[in-house]
Amino acid sequence: MDLKGLCFVAFALMLGFSSTVGEYVGLSGNQCAIPASERVDCGYPEVTAEQCNNRGCCFDSSIPEVPWCFKPLQEAECTF
Repeated sequence: MDLKGLCFVAFALMLGFSSTVGEYVGLSGNQCAIPASERVDCGYPEVTAEQCNNRGCCFDSSIPEVPWCFKPLQEAECTF
């Protein structure tokens, strides 16, 4: 395999891995930046990231024994 092909395969793998963890569909990263101790459960046992995101919730499975599917922070709207 030439260098160009190898770079393409490496890029495709990185893109695939990066889209499986910490993906917040329709949410900003700030809305899901909630300390583990303050997470409010939004899912059910064995919920997948896709199912969680479809509910409008954040998914982060990197911390054991806390809700992986949790409610996002609501961004306050400025009204004057």
